[in-house]
Amino acid sequence: MSGAGGSGAAPGPVIVPADTLRAFGRAVFAAKGMSAEHAGLVADALVWANLRGMDTHGVSRIPRYVELIECDDMNPRPVLRVVTETPASVVLDCDRAPGPVAMTAAVAHAIEKARHAGIGAAFARVTTHTAALGYFASQVAEQGMLAIAFSGSWPNMAYHGARAAGVSTSPVTFAVPGGEAGTLLLDMATGITSVGKLRQAMRTGQPIAPGSALDRQGNPTTDPKAADIPLPLGGPKGAGLALMIEMLTGVLVGNAILADHMQGVAGGKRHRQNGVMIAFDIARFGDPATFRQEVERLVAALKALPRDPDVPEILMPGERGARSFVKRSREGVPIPRRILEEVNAAAARIGVAGIE
Repeated sequence: MSGAGGSGAAPGPVIVPADTLRAFGRAVFAAKGMSAEHAGLVADALVWANLRGMDTHGVSRIPRYVELIECDDMNPRPVLRVVTETPASVVLDCDRAPGPVAMTAAVAHAIEKARHAGIGAAFARVTTHTAALGYFASQVAEQGMLAIAFSGSWPNMAYHGARAAGVSTSPVTFAVPGGEAGTLLLDMATGITSVGKLRQAMRTGQPIAPGSALDRQGNPTTDPKAADIPLPLGGPKGAGLALMIEMLTGVLVGNAILADHMQGVAGGKRHRQNGVMIAFDIARFGDPATFRQEVERLVAALKALPRDPDVPEILMPGERGARSFVKRSREGVPIPRRILEEVNAAAARIGVAGIE
């Protein structure tokens, strides 16, 4: 496999075509025991994040996914099963599936339930790293439905007022199908920064913004080598939202994560996550064409507002990511050399050719 612009001693990133990244990811995950279908689902989700500019959730995750498989936390051959089901909801036991495999199943179930009942909720419990949650919500929007999704994980973010991790940087995403502007996609975490960004900053030496993270001793820090615990977005607001996401994604479906981890319950520190996908069939609430027109009308009204002179453009949720997707699909994905070295090393260890 090869990438464009990867020769010489220049310090800049290596530019790699998206198709090269997808093929590489599929080869790695297949080598670790995933079926061709599941390897493709995981690779596609990671590369989507890179294309959108969410590089912390892209192929930089490959070494970590390999580690999770090797320590038996991520199951490369999961058997998903329905635990409980109602006309509008389903709970899936995901057998420690790769997150993209579990959430792809959740998307399909949520859409099916929404077509039947108007609203459909799919709970994916006992899964692993979800990848970019917006990827799955956007799949619902592509079917002409509105989506809301949440993901819960182990404690990796400080609860407001505490100096240790107590909640997760649980992501939340909304996807709304629009008109000419395309899907409105709000994809955010409950932390000021994400754990992925802290890990990437540690690798690349990027500075940490003041007031966004603590070190392992609970002290505020801007040192990328020491930053370990994100702080919640908006203080008590982000912390409270993260807590409620645990209630919705974990406690409700019998797979609580946070308390087990903090209280040392057997198996409580094992890597595991839960996810929820909720789909709304717009056609059951009104005319879909009118809905899209109203979305466009509101977008136009917002963009016409008087603009702060220090802001070059009023942007809608997901607009930057959509532009990045177009640009990187055409020009390739920039991969920092340090990240590429780590990814290639993980691949070489399992006999897969790296990206040049």
